[in-house]
Amino acid sequence: MSESKWPNVVIISHPVVQERLTVLRDKDTDVEGFRRLVGQVARLMAFEITRDYPTRTRTINTPMETHEGVALARAITLVPILRAGLGMAEGVHQLLPSARMGHIGIFRNEDTLEPTVYFRKLPADIADSDVILIDPMLATAGSLITAIDSLKEAGVDKLKVLCLVAAPEGIEKLNAVHPNTLVFTAAVDRCLNESGFILPGLGDAGDRIFGTG
Repeated sequence: MSESKWPNVVIISHPVVQERLTVLRDKDTDVEGFRRLVGQVARLMAFEITRDYPTRTRTINTPMETHEGVALARAITLVPILRAGLGMAEGVHQLLPSARMGHIGIFRNEDTLEPTVYFRKLPADIADSDVILIDPMLATAGSLITAIDSLKEAGVDKLKVLCLVAAPEGIEKLNAVHPNTLVFTAAVDRCLNESGFILPGLGDAGDRIFGTG
């Protein structure tokens, strides 16, 4: 990991993550390769995002003797933002197969131009779990802020954000609204263009994951 200029942003600079991110950025990476790599990078990043999760003692019997091991002390809930977050969530789920998975769908209201939640399905006891909110891009931060608002309404107070790439403008906007939310990303890119896409970025992650571009 490496430090960033923002105290709540953690850049996962592991060389394997960065190598795969470079391939993800390549416009010639096909749908199959992109989808596979998104899952791989998310799974690698999940090792870092869960590094400080609390554990409890678990007593087991090895083939040789009784052993005092550990288990995670709290449940984990993955919450991808539909639809692009699904590709990353599957990769994290492979690392954390016991995690529950909620979903939040957000669209841009054409009248107000504001992000609007159109779908939210969460475990009833999500407030008792550690939540990882997943979206490949932290661009304008509109969707992430709306999703965090929705999760806090559900009582969530232990929340981390996992994304592939982030823009400085989005980080600043997110910090202004949710300054205590930790963000884990593989890169903080240069800026947003006039259309709100991250530069250099990796394009529309949802379209590249599902082949709809």
